[in-house]
Amino acid sequence: MASFDIDGDLVRKLADLLRETGLSEIEFAEGEKRIRVTRPTAAQTVAVQAAPVLAAAPVAVAAPAAAKPASHPGAVTSPMVGTAYLAAEPGGTPFVRPGDVVKAGQTIMIIEAMKVMNPIKAPRGGTVAEVLVSDAQPVEFGEVLLIIE
Repeated sequence: MASFDIDGDLVRKLADLLRETGLSEIEFAEGEKRIRVTRPTAAQTVAVQAAPVLAAAPVAVAAPAAAKPASHPGAVTSPMVGTAYLAAEPGGTPFVRPGDVVKAGQTIMIIEAMKVMNPIKAPRGGTVAEVLVSDAQPVEFGEVLLIIE
């Protein structure tokens, strides 16, 4: 087997990219060489069953907190493209509902991206005013997921 020199600068750049994007895993390949950088997430300890979702009922949504949710100071946006899940398992109790009080760092939903479950944490404490996505809904990067007042 050929010698493989690890490029520490590349590993650091990949780790920084993980932090910036909120991803939990990234892989770089060049020829026969491959470097994969991962970081554990709380979602890895959450058992999410891969069961078909039959007409998932959306969570009750409160009255709009602002005319344009994206301009609301409490808007929580998606850090990635993926599928939003409001509970740890199909049919389970949602992480949060409108009216719930949340603490900074509390998991408010999960976004599945490339078969990796990524917990989305509340950036600040407050009251959930509005949930703007339904369970198992595809979301885009920067899309407003919910409003915390």
